[in-house]
Amino acid sequence: MARTKEFDPDAALQSALELFWRRGYEATSMADLVEHLGIARASLYATFGSKRELYLRALERYGEQCGPTVVEELSQPGPVLPAVRALVMRFAEEASRDALRRGCFVTNTAVELAAHDPECARRVEEAWRSLETALTSALIRARAQGEFAADRDVADMTALARMLLVLLQGLRVVGKADPDPGRLRDAAEQALTLLG
Repeated sequence: MARTKEFDPDAALQSALELFWRRGYEATSMADLVEHLGIARASLYATFGSKRELYLRALERYGEQCGPTVVEELSQPGPVLPAVRALVMRFAEEASRDALRRGCFVTNTAVELAAHDPECARRVEEAWRSLETALTSALIRARAQGEFAADRDVADMTALARMLLVLLQGLRVVGKADPDPGRLRDAAEQALTLLG
């Protein structure tokens, strides 16, 4: 007869996500995970496989929790540029209020692992492409609605979306290292002047 799990795998995955997000991949050992999750090492391996597999599942979970919010914010009917401005300012505010200095789990993965882990690099690129696509679509819609000068073409919207992607990720990195609200707010506001 098969034994039933003595823990909730979903809750354990969420707890692992929080630990990896706070400490990073390399600084989190299997012993740390065993202690933090309160799960026997054998059960952890049987349920999630290796530490790396657990990390990748945590990264996937993070994307499921955070990704749809941005797309929803940018796809609301009505004027687009106020939503883009609000998104940028929200990233700046969240980065300055992050008492744990966790940053963005995707950005943390990019900085720590993407250069030498192709699967992590692929997942980071996938997350960034999704955000860039949402920004590009929103800006093209804003252009079609007359929120930009008529001489701004679609290529301008794509380049602007890429700049905003880099800004948003940069806000998370700077906020993790030095969450000075003035620095983050000033950077965000200056970048937003490009929206017109």
